[in-house]
Amino acid sequence: MESTAATSLASLWDEVFGTQPDPDTWVVIVTAVAALAAIAPHGVWRLSRNAVTIAHEGGHGLVALLTGRTLTGIRLHSDTSGLTVSRGKPTGLGMILTAAAGYTAPPLLGLGGAALLGSGRITLLLWLATILLIAMLLMIRNAYGALTVVLTGGTFVVVSWLAGPQVQAAFAYAVVWFLLLGGVRPAFELQAKRRRGGAGDSDADQLSRLTHVPATVWLLMFHVVSVCSLLGGGRWLLGM
Repeated sequence: MESTAATSLASLWDEVFGTQPDPDTWVVIVTAVAALAAIAPHGVWRLSRNAVTIAHEGGHGLVALLTGRTLTGIRLHSDTSGLTVSRGKPTGLGMILTAAAGYTAPPLLGLGGAALLGSGRITLLLWLATILLIAMLLMIRNAYGALTVVLTGGTFVVVSWLAGPQVQAAFAYAVVWFLLLGGVRPAFELQAKRRRGGAGDSDADQLSRLTHVPATVWLLMFHVVSVCSLLGGGRWLLGM
């Protein structure tokens, strides 16, 4: 019995932390096109942007915890906005990093995912994403947010446990492409809102008040992170 359990555990370890074959190039390209199709059309983006909001608010929450703040809750709304509330010192490095983590989280998560896929660790990526979504669900404080995270996490669980290797690879590449490509658009949307006089309490404006650095500089930083992540992650995904 102990030998069987040890063998099963070793097999599971090898499956999760081992490497899987890279998908064919056409799969990588098709998943990139599919991700772009989920981002470019405005009508589709209104729905798919919920996934970016999960990454955005999750970024705020994760960095808040890592910097010693107390995370009290996360809310996700049907208009694709969100709110992450944490307690701690209202100024200082911890608060600055927490505020900066939102717009940078989706592209950086995509970059990290591209690094895993570039090294052939498809299963590890799917499991890590599932663990992060489960952890985030514990901090969700509204029904719509819980439903969104459950549906997203459930999709990862179904693909991880029931789908074959080829489907898992295609799904993983589509998700990472979506984070990389979808991480670019929100900064441009924020820029457009600020140009029209809106979004006065955006992350960029909060960072400006915290650091006395103009909000446009922080907005530029969001652009740089998202575009550089897309370029670097895209090269990894395409095997360049």
